[in-house]
Amino acid sequence: MSLFGAMRAGVSGLFTQSQAMGMVADNIANVNTTGYKGVSPRFSTLVTAQASSSSFTPGGVQLNTLNAIDQQGLLESSASPTDLAVSGSGFFVVSDNATTGSGQTAFTRAGSFRPDANGNLANTAGEFLTGWPIVNGAVQQTSILNAFSTVNISNLTSAPVETSTMDIGANLPSTAATNDTFDLSVEALDKQGGSHALVLTFTKTATANQWDVSATAANASFLDIDGNDDGVAGDNALIAGATSTRLGTVTFGANGTLATVTSSTAAGDISTITANNFVFDLDYDNVIGTGTADDRVSLTLDVGTVGLTDGLTQFAGTFIPNFINQNGRQFGSVTGVTVAENGTVTALFDNGETRDIFQVPLAVFPNPNGLIAQTGNIFAGGSNAGIPVALAPNSGGAGVIASNALEASTVDLADEFTRMIVTQRAFSANTKIITTADEMLAELTNIIR
Repeated sequence: MSLFGAMRAGVSGLFTQSQAMGMVADNIANVNTTGYKGVSPRFSTLVTAQASSSSFTPGGVQLNTLNAIDQQGLLESSASPTDLAVSGSGFFVVSDNATTGSGQTAFTRAGSFRPDANGNLANTAGEFLTGWPIVNGAVQQTSILNAFSTVNISNLTSAPVETSTMDIGANLPSTAATNDTFDLSVEALDKQGGSHALVLTFTKTATANQWDVSATAANASFLDIDGNDDGVAGDNALIAGATSTRLGTVTFGANGTLATVTSSTAAGDISTITANNFVFDLDYDNVIGTGTADDRVSLTLDVGTVGLTDGLTQFAGTFIPNFINQNGRQFGSVTGVTVAENGTVTALFDNGETRDIFQVPLAVFPNPNGLIAQTGNIFAGGSNAGIPVALAPNSGGAGVIASNALEASTVDLADEFTRMIVTQRAFSANTKIITTADEMLAELTNIIR
């Protein structure tokens, strides 16, 4: 009977409208949830086959959920460098277990990652960010999602590097008298990152435009040019650094630019000349028997290019140190990280070193709206979503990663409030169908009275 069909159609309307109201409520509740993708109802008719063209049998309505997972949310700035947002179609690959290959892989756009007690980056739902490790500058890329490694930013150290090159620039006054001296102090680091003062002394000789160059190393010793006690008179294997040791001479042209660089020719010479650079060895523990691998370092002192003013010069005026550049670094601990648009995670150390440690890939799906939503603002893959492909950010349409940013919820409050009013009215109208059909049935049963 169509009256009963009308009541059942009204009931189906009540059910679908209550489900629609639930979606509105869920959207509004998640208006501030990072990376949340709003859902909306899509109604379709529920048709009962007609017995004849002259009769009608009500069917009602059914509801389908439209997941707008592919909708881009606005990017909001953040103070944390590990807050990440995706501008594009990709998803972060996360795992519920920090051990590689042991957790359940999921996907998310909620990029509010913070290091846990072990330094693993995890979001507010406890999902760990995974990616490709970078070893010796090479990205260890793999397409197997559960083989990704958890991004860890702790337990990183920067090994010390000894000073092996020094570039200096200074003006030696052309008006200097014979035996006038000028000192330039340079820091030199040994293989353990220990700091030593290397003092370079420039002494004007009696020869025009010529200067002697000597060096003093505190708590270290110079070696002769072959590093061994070869028996040459005065040619000792270790030359105490307490007194100045002559490196050689520099001569300037009439225009004040560097003309020649010459090593000392006396017994016990400690330097050689390579491409107009002084090259000499320092032994930092003053014991030759420990060998070169332990504490001995070869240093190259670049005093400039012949004919140019990019190093030592001899012009009128005073002694002016222009620059001192040397390599080497002390032991360092990690102080922070940065994340580039291509997903490269770079560790920053307190000794000035930077090192690329991970690249964060993005997973791309043929149909992202087919993903299955799960608690924690994550998604599981499914047959409707298709096979995910892991891509480096800024390639293959995956989008780019924005550091110091989060993706806002896609919920529009104005739209949700409007939908709430429409849903409430539709629900009320369906209750009216049920009450009206009930009144008609009551009139029908009163006929027999």
